[in-house]
Amino acid sequence: MENKKNFNIINDLDTAERIYPKSKLIKNIKIVHVILSLIIFAPLFLLFKNINFLKYSNTVKSSKIEKDVRVLGHFPYQEAAYENLIEIQPNILVHKGMYKSLKEMKDDAEKDGVYLVFLSGYRSIKLQKQIFYSLKSIRNQIASERARVSAPPGYSEHSTGFAIDIGDAYARETDFEESFENTSAFKWLKNNAAKYHFRLSFDKKQISVDYEPWHWRYEGSIEALKIFESSNRKTF
Repeated sequence: MENKKNFNIINDLDTAERIYPKSKLIKNIKIVHVILSLIIFAPLFLLFKNINFLKYSNTVKSSKIEKDVRVLGHFPYQEAAYENLIEIQPNILVHKGMYKSLKEMKDDAEKDGVYLVFLSGYRSIKLQKQIFYSLKSIRNQIASERARVSAPPGYSEHSTGFAIDIGDAYARETDFEESFENTSAFKWLKNNAAKYHFRLSFDKKQISVDYEPWHWRYEGSIEALKIFESSNRKTF
């Protein structure tokens, strides 16, 4: 039985060679090969392409969702626990995590003949609410106007305890003013603040928030870096 089967196969091949020249047969086999490859691999290619597209779509969606957490250009921040705060100056509280660096920065500035004064540190969400809505009403401002100079409650870096407003002890008229950038204090901070892990939060590149040369935030701990991660990855 096996010999007969083999004989039939040989006869079939002989017949094929007589009907089709060898080169033509090989060519046809190659064409069939290509067609089979397309039938097998085309769906796999389309499937892979769709998977990548879905991944890209999800990335874009995630990015959009992340952007949506901002309110009027400000990111949300949790309020620091009171037990994590310490007084750095009368009536000025800051997070214990940045106390040492802040004090060291102030002391070193004095050695260079520059006297820093702290204007505002930690602010509770309750206080931020008063600052935002009360002054908004007094100054007859719409929310977007007010948000350029003051964050909505729950969206202020000050609530974390890791933000500090700084002035020049010999130029108090520049407190909370853009003119602070012309003081010895600001020039010293610009050249030295990074050594103590402080950076300017709202520089001139911002779009939704006004330039604030007096407002600095601390980034010298994992806790602080995690808090400010979103704002470090985006511009306003």
